[in-house]
Amino acid sequence: MIIGIDANEANLTQNRVGINEYAYNLLWAISNLQTEHKFVIYLKTKPNDSLPKEREGWKYRVIPFPKLWTQTRLPFDLFFRFPRPDVFFSMTHYAPRWSPVPTVVSIMDLGFLSTPEQFTKKDFNQLKSWTAYSVRNAKKVLAISEYTKSEIVRIYHKNPDDVAVGLLACSSNISGPVHNKSVLKKYNIQKPYFIFIGSLRPSKNVEGLVKAFATLDENYNLVIVGKKAWLFHEIFKTVSDLHLQDRVIFTGFVEEWEKQVLLSESIAYVLPSFMEGFGIPVLEAFTCQTPAVVSAVASLPEVAGVAGIYVEPEDVDSIAAGMQRAVTDREKFVKLGLERVKSFSWDKCAQETLLCLETAITKN
Repeated sequence: MIIGIDANEANLTQNRVGINEYAYNLLWAISNLQTEHKFVIYLKTKPNDSLPKEREGWKYRVIPFPKLWTQTRLPFDLFFRFPRPDVFFSMTHYAPRWSPVPTVVSIMDLGFLSTPEQFTKKDFNQLKSWTAYSVRNAKKVLAISEYTKSEIVRIYHKNPDDVAVGLLACSSNISGPVHNKSVLKKYNIQKPYFIFIGSLRPSKNVEGLVKAFATLDENYNLVIVGKKAWLFHEIFKTVSDLHLQDRVIFTGFVEEWEKQVLLSESIAYVLPSFMEGFGIPVLEAFTCQTPAVVSAVASLPEVAGVAGIYVEPEDVDSIAAGMQRAVTDREKFVKLGLERVKSFSWDKCAQETLLCLETAITKN
């Protein structure tokens, strides 16, 4: 069987977060599977050096095209270039607009549908329309959590049997705690501190985190790691209004090994999101022997399990209480986290993905 994969998300940037991180780690895990299937990896630009190297059964198909790649150029190639793939897998919400072969599409989350105000009208309409047709036309849909699966079934009325779940895992570059004082010095961070890792946008509820942090003992600091996404100005305004400029450190995007150090040196990782499709940094925190304070909503209970310290994202006092519990019961939750993270692996995700692709071909 020939499997075509749109892996552009894995090839866009070296500063991988979210869907880029998912695509990169899954692509590597698929490349390491022992299988007789052949893979053709479709890209808009030549593969960067960090992607798996070409070999027998693993080839890159580079199709340069500036705009509407999945709408026009990719479908044209699938129709008129032979041999065709037997199935085509999009590691993103956007599948080929038309396809002569069965398609499978990955869906991270559908939170954007309830927050149109966080996007430009053009971007929201594209995301809504292209996701809808991709899910509707797909033989199978791959969700990254049971929560996301339930949302796909509810919103698009997809048959539950046609929606598979491939749970994600900790970043492959993070294998355990690492301590390095030079990283703290680089970002002018003083211990003890709590840490948030994620893009700065409203759904992450960083404002609520800052307000909760403001109620804690002044001995603590807060480190916020992540790039600016959208509607982030209120976060900085909240820090200023609460006079926390000396205790809240914004690092921006950091290298993977620096993130590993910052997690390892922290008291706890805090993710009080209103919505998460999965939450890879939770598993990264567990791997670094750091407790995770997370919202009791969406997919986060699936990820953290009994190892999570759960809070209500709308309740500042609840977030603050969870952070305090991470201090008092830290040793307990470190042990629970180390056990919990054993349940997840990219190899397992790759195997579940491959099974989904195989069944897409056999489905009538």
